[in-house]
Amino acid sequence: MTKMTTDYDTIAKQYKKSKELPFRLHVEAYTFFHLLGDIAGKSLLDLACGEGFYTRQFQLQGAASVVGVDNSEKMIELARQQEALKPQGIKYIIADVQELGVIGSFDLVVAAYLLNYTQTKEQLLLMCQSIYANLKPGGRFVTVNDNNEQSPDSFLATEKYGFIKSISEPLAEGTPIKFTFVVDGEEFSFDNYYLSRDTYEWAFQTAGFKQVRWQKPLLSPDALKEESQEFWQDFLNYPPLIGIECIK
Repeated sequence: MTKMTTDYDTIAKQYKKSKELPFRLHVEAYTFFHLLGDIAGKSLLDLACGEGFYTRQFQLQGAASVVGVDNSEKMIELARQQEALKPQGIKYIIADVQELGVIGSFDLVVAAYLLNYTQTKEQLLLMCQSIYANLKPGGRFVTVNDNNEQSPDSFLATEKYGFIKSISEPLAEGTPIKFTFVVDGEEFSFDNYYLSRDTYEWAFQTAGFKQVRWQKPLLSPDALKEESQEFWQDFLNYPPLIGIECIK
């Protein structure tokens, strides 16, 4: 089995700082929590949890139990440090989602940027099967993901938000998409991979999901207190991310 290749151990602290960029709060998180709805009393499995940025928020919003999973030892180390500092009862596990197996029966499986690391439809299906296996009947998978329908012509339009995408070859199944972030004057990069919307739909259906919903990014009302509508319009016109909800 091919492993995910991005080495987050080397960029863990920089990636954590990137979570403070305004688009993360005003578009990414706002869209994510819109899809999630009320999570009070729910059991959550947070895949690709990184250093626990969202994992902690889920618990603060009233989730009954939260488990975070990531394949980066350094990311989980940062998450566990935060848990030790301010205990919330969150359990963190180092594991590759493709090889996770069944670790529970959850109301919700959630992920911020997980599926976009798969390089083949077979890898994508393995992830979707792992997600499906850990959900209760009627449970939901909710994720924010790289938007696989964004045209490369608009990849530079997000520079003012703190990042750009780039490709060195035409988009085809498995094409690497490089993300380059600039945070506090420091630049770091990592790769996602392109798989088509049709491939995603196939993987969800093959894994057994009954319903799939795609959600365009939403802009929080608070965003306009910091920047103008004009500032945010490129993000909305050429959305680099997408929300997805799947029901078991």
